[in-house]
Amino acid sequence: MKPKVYIDGKEGTTGLQIYDRLASRSDIELLLIDEDKRKDPAERKKLMDAADIVFLCLPDAAAIEAVGLVESESTRIIDASTAHRTNPAWAYGFPELSADHRAAIAASKRVANPGCHASGFVSIVYPMVAMGILPADAALSCFSLTGYSGGGKKMIADYESDAKTAAMSSPGIYATAQAHKHLPEMQVICGLESKPVFCPIVDDYYKGMATTVTFHMSQLQGVSTVQEVRDRLAAHYAGQKMVTVSEGTSSGSLYGGAQAGSDCMTIVVAGNDERFTVTALFDNLGKGASGAAVQNMNIMLGLDETTSLSV
Repeated sequence: MKPKVYIDGKEGTTGLQIYDRLASRSDIELLLIDEDKRKDPAERKKLMDAADIVFLCLPDAAAIEAVGLVESESTRIIDASTAHRTNPAWAYGFPELSADHRAAIAASKRVANPGCHASGFVSIVYPMVAMGILPADAALSCFSLTGYSGGGKKMIADYESDAKTAAMSSPGIYATAQAHKHLPEMQVICGLESKPVFCPIVDDYYKGMATTVTFHMSQLQGVSTVQEVRDRLAAHYAGQKMVTVSEGTSSGSLYGGAQAGSDCMTIVVAGNDERFTVTALFDNLGKGASGAAVQNMNIMLGLDETTSLSV
């Protein structure tokens, strides 16, 4: 019998992207809600209880409410909202972080899909802390460039409107109060003692991300060259299908749209033996959201994790 899959919130950007990746698959059965009942709690509950996998593509409060509707013990949930990412009862949906993360996703009934900016930061900082080369008390700074599709339907409409302001044609720094909703996730998942200084930036292109963490070599222990840092990260991600570390160290330009259209992530180390950066290049709609959610579903169902994904 084919696994039954339901997307609660299919009309949003993340939900539509998940649907696009699943619609042509013959190995699952997609459960669809009637358009006039998509906000009906009783109908949504019926479909969630009937499903083997439910994707929640909802605001935080609505996602928490949706979890409370589910009564079936066999229903497994992948939540794309921020609501459960630091909840220890939920598996964190970034399987490449460790064998334990992958095993937890495979076995769990509740998986929290990572945030887009957080995915880039965590992909860099988590292994460095786990390997012991970056102390947990390190004071870190991160800037993260994203295409405007990361802001959802309203932001997409604003950027694609004929009434778009001149200012929107240039990069926009936002969340300047250091209270971005991804910050708790970035700290907790990486095991840091304090949150990083975080500078998210949205620019006038549709999709693609470049998340960069800056380092002084004096912050690290057990390594003394930028090539050693690159090699340690490459060893951590060796054998992974969806996350790779670029060969060597970079001295050229990096572009936010470099991985647009891909569900994979490339990590690039650049700089010198005194100061360097590590940048995660990925698609905010791919490994930063819907692609990661489908990857987690594949793992939970015991399938090849790359099924219906762009690699």
